Amino acid sequence: MNAIVALCHFCELHGPRTLFCTEVLHAPLPQGAGSGDGPGRGEHAEEEEGGIQMSSRLRAHSPAEGASAESSSPGPKKSDMCEGCRSLAAGHPGYISHDKETSIKYVSHQHPNHPQLFSIVRQACVRSLSCEVCPGREGPIFFGDEQHGFVFSHTFFIKDSLARGFQRWYSIIAIMMDRIYLINSWPFLLGKIRGIIDELQGKALKVFEAEQFGCPQRAQRMNTAFTPFLHQRNGNAARSLTSLTNDDSLWACLHTSFAWLLKACGSRLTEKLLEGAPTEDTLVQMEQLADLEEESESWGSSEAGEEEKEGAEGREPTKCPVDSSLLSDCGNWQPRKLSVFKSLRHMRQVLGAPSFRTLAWHVLMGNQVIWKSRDADLVHSAFEVLRTMLPVGCVRVIPYSSQYEEAYRCNFLGLGPHVQIPPHVLASEFAVVVEVHTAARSSLQPAGCEDEPSLSKHEFVVTSGSAVAADRAGPTILSKVEAALTNQNLSVDVVDQCLVCLKEEWMNKVKVLFKFTKVDSRPKEDTQKLLSILGASEEDNVKLLKFWMTGLSKTYKSHLLSTVRSPMASEPRS
Repeated sequence: MNAIVALCHFCELHGPRTLFCTEVLHAPLPQGAGSGDGPGRGEHAEEEEGGIQMSSRLRAHSPAEGASAESSSPGPKKSDMCEGCRSLAAGHPGYISHDKETSIKYVSHQHPNHPQLFSIVRQACVRSLSCEVCPGREGPIFFGDEQHGFVFSHTFFIKDSLARGFQRWYSIIAIMMDRIYLINSWPFLLGKIRGIIDELQGKALKVFEAEQFGCPQRAQRMNTAFTPFLHQRNGNAARSLTSLTNDDSLWACLHTSFAWLLKACGSRLTEKLLEGAPTEDTLVQMEQLADLEEESESWGSSEAGEEEKEGAEGREPTKCPVDSSLLSDCGNWQPRKLSVFKSLRHMRQVLGAPSFRTLAWHVLMGNQVIWKSRDADLVHSAFEVLRTMLPVGCVRVIPYSSQYEEAYRCNFLGLGPHVQIPPHVLASEFAVVVEVHTAARSSLQPAGCEDEPSLSKHEFVVTSGSAVAADRAGPTILSKVEAALTNQNLSVDVVDQCLVCLKEEWMNKVKVLFKFTKVDSRPKEDTQKLLSILGASEEDNVKLLKFWMTGLSKTYKSHLLSTVRSPMASEPRS
């Protein structure tokens, strides 16, 4: 993430000051910024965590180098700094972390070396500790502009027994030029920065309580005659943060935290180049992912509430009810084997052309496809291959169940060999059953599968209450899929791209039909004319379009409905 994270402090003598900042360097380090990566230059690795190698930028400076560096530094002069304004000791070059994965370097020092960056950080520091403050003076706030960057600021107090009001004012700020990215990162930054602040406040509170126990300052101040405040404290107005927290390795720890924060915040959001509008499959996948995240958050919050309630009552928190079969599966979990069925072409070779056509017809029509086998991996592999024929929103899978599930719950159902299927389902024209038996020794192996010893052990029987006649045309997309599978000049990857194009072509027809019938409410005669224009007037094509209509994304449906409800859509047609 192209950002700067900084720790700021409001000094009672010098006002707002930048104590410590970490920035991202994509280019090679500038001269004097580090000691190089090679050995023998005084740089030593401290630790490595999460792909980031932590190291201290130790370098022996000559007096001339130190003088020139101080004179050219954009930061405040040494005479304008007190112990409370200074983080690293004089001559300390700071810290650097090397990200081996991305070749990015995270550099920490008291002030940015670049004058323009120093000005941006300085202005953000002043605003975060003066005018841009949330109610209560402690908490997060967002401000900024296009010229000076956008800032996420979190102000907080640190206990100090010698300070006015027994506390000092600090802030942690994150500065970047991308406003949208920073706003989208608000929940992540708030949680992680709040954790850093809690740790600092916890350390400072221990020091504060120890000092108050040894020499209570409140009673001493009340008993002392009035004198000017700064003279009363005998020059103790400036105390460093390391003194307040009693942590000599504080700045190294802050560097580690800030470097990880920049890396993690930059990797959690990625940009994708979309050529054209997103497909319906992409929209449905995004909606399903959002639903899963929302469900997991609500489940986690409900668990926390129950544990807190039961803990208050003095009882042990009870675990959430989980199916025992799921627990046994988790206990015996093993990495899934390689796919049994490699592709649709491979499945067609295994099942044979007539059986595959029957199975594919039921899949495209939205009928329930039931596989019965002892091998759960084989069933899972079959469903992974067959689902590529349908839009993502039309797929409802129960990979392996110990009992029959109704068709409204799933259109792909895996069962054990001894699970009973209701008679009305076996006789229904809206279901197809694939039974996997152990093949007899004399049975012939399907053509083209001589190199598949695992499939040679099985025999596949495809049955349905409505057999698909060989001379029946079926939906148009089925004929095109079979033509692609039988064309040996097309590789498997090319066939996969053909499937993507065919699905997108028919999803466009589904969108037109949905708008025409569900949104515009056209009469039946007009619908028949539209189907003729779309080349989908046959019975099987109409059934396919109606089934695929259930796979449209909520985004597309809501967009159409909102368009219809708008004032422009309510105008009479000319």
